[in-house]
Amino acid sequence: MDIDKKKLRAVSVAVTALAACVIMAVVDGAIKPPYAVKSAVKLVVFAAVPLLYAFLTRDREVTRRLVPKKKRLGLSLVLGVVVYALIVGGYFLLRGVIDFSAVTVSLAGGEGVTKDNFVFVAIYISFVNSFCEELMFRAFAFGALEGRTPRAVAYTFSALMFALYHVAIMSGWFNPAVVTLIIAALFAAGLVFELLDRDGERGEGSIYPSWIVHIFANLGINTVGLVLFGIIG
Repeated sequence: MDIDKKKLRAVSVAVTALAACVIMAVVDGAIKPPYAVKSAVKLVVFAAVPLLYAFLTRDREVTRRLVPKKKRLGLSLVLGVVVYALIVGGYFLLRGVIDFSAVTVSLAGGEGVTKDNFVFVAIYISFVNSFCEELMFRAFAFGALEGRTPRAVAYTFSALMFALYHVAIMSGWFNPAVVTLIIAALFAAGLVFELLDRDGERGEGSIYPSWIVHIFANLGINTVGLVLFGIIG
């Protein structure tokens, strides 16, 4: 692929990823449909769109990252357990300092997530939702840019989109200072996820190491949710 085509492909990937994040930000932050509707939209925008793009453009940079590989899976499991412990432990350490009550109020009022259905939502978030995000941010926004832009651009763009996308989700949950800290942590997490996925030369990695850690992170957050809803603890 010549330089002009590489630049055009990189721009089209970046614009598509940005448009997907804007659509989901509007859905999450402004429209706020029932959770089942939002999940269906996200499956289309974050999963179907990158796969359709890869099919129409014959871009193997996306699909090759969906092939499982054994490398770093053990490391990811260990890191995932550590992340889970940090999230749950952090909640119990900080719940006297940070008010978490707005989380359940926002979920119940805006998305219809309640104590009665939270377990099912938590399972979906931990496994399906996390995979959709890995497909969008790691296989597509990172994988399809790596090799077509300076490596720092691919890393920064994907991690930044991953972090900023969550602003709409957390709207109304915490004060601005806490949200800023969370966004910074998500940006750092995005960079770590990309490093986990990248194995050797461009195109040799897969999204499964980062997905494993992402699952454990969501399990940690959802464990906190179980406590907040009064289901456990």
